[in-house]
Amino acid sequence: MLQEQKIAASALAQPRVAQERTFRTHDGTEIFYRYWPAVGQPAKGAVVLLHRGHEHGGRMAHLVDELDMPGHAFYAWDARGNGRSAGERGYAPSFAALVRDIDCFVREIGRDGFGQRDIALIAQSFGAVLAAAWVHDYAPDIRALVLASPAFSVKLYVPFAKQGIALWQKIKGRFFVNSYVKAKFLTHDPERIASFEADPLITRPIASNILVELYDHAARIVADARAITVPTQLLISGSDWVVRHGPQHEFLVNLASPAKERHVLPGFFHDTLGERDRRKALDLIKPFLERQFATPEKPVDLTTADRAGYTRDETDRLASPLALLSPKGLYWAMSRASIRMGAWLSSGMKTGIATGFDSGSTLDYVYENEARGTGPLGRVIDRTFLDAIGWRGIRQRKLHLEELIGSAAETLKAAGRPVHVVDIAAGHGRYVLDAVAKCIVPPASVRLQDFSELNVSLGRKLIAERHLPTSVSFHQADAFDAQMLAGLEPAPDLAIVSGLYELFADNAMIARSLSGLAKAMQAGGLLLYTNQPWHPQLEMIARSLTSHRGGQAWVMRRRTQGEMDQLVAAAGFEKLDQRIDQWGIFTVSIARRV
Repeated sequence: MLQEQKIAASALAQPRVAQERTFRTHDGTEIFYRYWPAVGQPAKGAVVLLHRGHEHGGRMAHLVDELDMPGHAFYAWDARGNGRSAGERGYAPSFAALVRDIDCFVREIGRDGFGQRDIALIAQSFGAVLAAAWVHDYAPDIRALVLASPAFSVKLYVPFAKQGIALWQKIKGRFFVNSYVKAKFLTHDPERIASFEADPLITRPIASNILVELYDHAARIVADARAITVPTQLLISGSDWVVRHGPQHEFLVNLASPAKERHVLPGFFHDTLGERDRRKALDLIKPFLERQFATPEKPVDLTTADRAGYTRDETDRLASPLALLSPKGLYWAMSRASIRMGAWLSSGMKTGIATGFDSGSTLDYVYENEARGTGPLGRVIDRTFLDAIGWRGIRQRKLHLEELIGSAAETLKAAGRPVHVVDIAAGHGRYVLDAVAKCIVPPASVRLQDFSELNVSLGRKLIAERHLPTSVSFHQADAFDAQMLAGLEPAPDLAIVSGLYELFADNAMIARSLSGLAKAMQAGGLLLYTNQPWHPQLEMIARSLTSHRGGQAWVMRRRTQGEMDQLVAAAGFEKLDQRIDQWGIFTVSIARRV
């Protein structure tokens, strides 16, 4: 105890000095960050600081000494396009790219020996929305999350500014919007005001695509905050000129975190952590973090969410029939009728009606992405069908699958494995065959399986058309037959489960399938699995589209990413990496058999 007091006193007397570092994020962009090693060894954990929009990590650096947590390492990045990081000023390819940058940053921090359970995040404004999106979409098992004035809804004082920006972007393409906020409306601290106005690294412009996507993703995260179970503290500036309070409160109410706090700071402007009276905020943050590092909350068990959970409730509502003559009943009856009429002209809709919109045949048609139909009108209808956001997400999922299949094959080859591949529910197998064709060294074998005789027949036809060797085969099999999976020969080095588990609500079925694969695979084998944590058209799908199961309504129970990852971990796999599309609909993850 005496030693800790000496360390703390030393830290107060002598400011901690940052090391300056860089790393390459997922697309090669160089990200600059500062690192403050812990005072004394070993470190109790790591705290990651994420700055607000337009700023950089240097403007969060004061927190390292002011929080007075010398036993913890601190990290602060400059987000791409900001501060000393590379990238066009104020621009990123997408909001999702920025979220993935955080995932890469945490992996970079892992090189210093900090696992996810050793890490807490403090994020402000735009950075807080990115942090919340990362925790929602990637389900990291971090220690705690502190969000200060998250910019879930920015106050754009010009009427219809949001709609105007979105419209102009469609017409003109990407453009930049300059921040109108003056420093005196961010903080009452005269030193912070002066430093902001004199800081050459402040980035005033922000790209239109990021502004538009910020609104979309913020709405998604707030509405679906029940997917977040990380201990969370929310700080709300009481006199915020920049963002609205309503969505911040809604987010806190929706949170499923067993430990969650909300603190409204009267009179505070938007720069919560840079306010003149910020000691009030820091005196809330420090004990919250120290408590979570000292006695962490037990992770919430999500493996029974199929029996009792908010996505189960959502599914039950969607499965409940509507009164035929009610406004909603009439609306969805008209929707179903329009789809049946569209199927007269659109080849894609016709395939969906005949085989189910979730069938391997429909997905294969979506992968081909070639509008077909009767006459020009049929092709226009078919193109509209193929451009639905869900199908765009499916095609992006295919690209992510191909990427991770290729990287997994290279990893296994480098480890001296022969690379025997199995896909237990391959549909027609197009995405696997396309990925394998891009491998520098072909896998030793590729075994495709599906329950549907039609899919097996068409998959074998595809193999024949490509003149593939006998090491590539297609078999009819049940992906939920654990005994069959456990006896696979040769034992798979790479197992793929794509688009299957999303179709079945029962977690016992998923656990049975995963346990069979785990028994078949040796340590070090890799598993690729997909998930659908969110979808903007769940009700349309449930009320209008039919499934492959005898024409029944296609009612899906989505799984949060945390739930899916827990099922995989329970079967004996360790998650390594993940991809998610720019809309937040489909994920592709890779895990190692342990």
